[in-house]
Amino acid sequence: MKRALALNENVRAATRYGAAVLACLLLVAPLAAQAPAPKPLLWGADKEGGKPYVFLDNDDPTKLVGFEVDLAAALAEELHRPIEFKQYEFDSLVPGLVRRDFDFAMNGLEKSPERAKLVRFSRPYYVYRQQLVVRADEERFTTFKGCLDRKGVFGTLDGTAAVKLLTELDAKQQSYQSPTEAYTDLALKRTDAVFMDAMIAQYYAGGDKRLKNAGRPTAKGYYAIAFRPEDDELAKQVDAALDRLMKNGKLRKIYRKWDIWNEAQEELMKGYVFEENDHERTAIPGSEPEFTSEAAQQATSNVSPFWVYLAMLGYGALVTVRVTVLSFLLAVTLGMPLALGRMYGPAWLRFLATQYVEIFRGVPVMLVLVFIYFGVPSLAELCGLSLGTSLLPEVAAVIGLGLNYAAYEAEVYRAGLGAIPAGQWEAAASLGMSRPLTFRRIILPQALRQLLPPMTNDLVALFKDTSVAGVIAVTELNKEYLTFARSDPAVVVVLGLVTAALYLIMSVPLGFLSRRLEQLWSEPAS
Repeated sequence: MKRALALNENVRAATRYGAAVLACLLLVAPLAAQAPAPKPLLWGADKEGGKPYVFLDNDDPTKLVGFEVDLAAALAEELHRPIEFKQYEFDSLVPGLVRRDFDFAMNGLEKSPERAKLVRFSRPYYVYRQQLVVRADEERFTTFKGCLDRKGVFGTLDGTAAVKLLTELDAKQQSYQSPTEAYTDLALKRTDAVFMDAMIAQYYAGGDKRLKNAGRPTAKGYYAIAFRPEDDELAKQVDAALDRLMKNGKLRKIYRKWDIWNEAQEELMKGYVFEENDHERTAIPGSEPEFTSEAAQQATSNVSPFWVYLAMLGYGALVTVRVTVLSFLLAVTLGMPLALGRMYGPAWLRFLATQYVEIFRGVPVMLVLVFIYFGVPSLAELCGLSLGTSLLPEVAAVIGLGLNYAAYEAEVYRAGLGAIPAGQWEAAASLGMSRPLTFRRIILPQALRQLLPPMTNDLVALFKDTSVAGVIAVTELNKEYLTFARSDPAVVVVLGLVTAALYLIMSVPLGFLSRRLEQLWSEPAS
């Protein structure tokens, strides 16, 4: 009996305990469900010609690969926070970071005192060196100094430490936006040598029998992640995460996977303080990379599925159409008032309209886009506004192209309206018609017949000029093509023809439409 009572008591205690645990779970579960997920960090980098940093997978062009892609994934795991990639021009990474287009930049950014004045660098994650590459049959020189003494022309990448070094040495140089273009020009004897980071040489020149190394790697430097100065807490968290990746061996594993590990990386394991003289120009014996590496050959041998490239080019074409149509609508909307202001407005309005036309016709459209995307937000911040965080690349492109083409449209409209005989105004006035009514009913319909051909010509030109918008991170058709071409040189010709065909498909029908409208408008009313 006592055993039964004790058993019942134990059962009741267990039941009470289980009920308490269940109640706690029921209370905690909704709170856990309501806890917001951590906001993803935006990582800015350029995938164009980005081997082995970040580039399109040869087997699946919708996927990004590279040692920095793996490093970003490892950092996301350490920080317990997702990291999302954002395509950005390499030359514009620092300005884009400052204007808050993304949270950090990691794209083989060389740590330098000049950049350190604008951004807050993390601890270095890679020690790089520059490598001189020449043609395989080059016999005039075998070292960097030899090429320099012979006044050879060096090819290099825009916005890199190599450019600064060559400039300091007063060397003849030709800058490129992509390694592919630089090494191609070298092979075609358009330059005498290419001076770039050793790992870039490993992946882009290593499999080319027409090229060879000249001397050992030199000019040591450090890659680091760039943050805004005010994001010091985030930078400290990343510093700690990098330190853990170095200590647990994950960073070494990533570098060995991409065949970029060498003895120089051992200094990453030591304490580090960046100083201005870190960019020494001495080589480390034994640090020269092997150009016959399996990773480098594999990265340059595969050809991507054509249909994937075609689909992404199609997306770029849609962006091109969208930017073109919206820009032209803005240009047409502004062009007519500008033309009327120059022709019929008071003196002050004629002066302002004339200055607008002359300024926008005289300034390159690329400069206009860069100023609107980077300059206007900076001016807005000085005035206490927050425009910079909301001005999207496509919006800036539409505004810049629209303002630029409005000047040309204004001149087209002015010429068309001026071609209408003055006697038409006088005849309408004799019939008692007001000037606005005369313009709307008589002058404008006749002018439109003359305006249609030049307007069509401007629209076609605008289709092509949208390619300039790639400089402010608009992924339009030409930008997509350059990304593929610089990531996989094997498809340059085929995709170039496809891209040209897409431009023709979008622009040629406009000519037929223009001619058809001219025919319809010239036919007498029945």
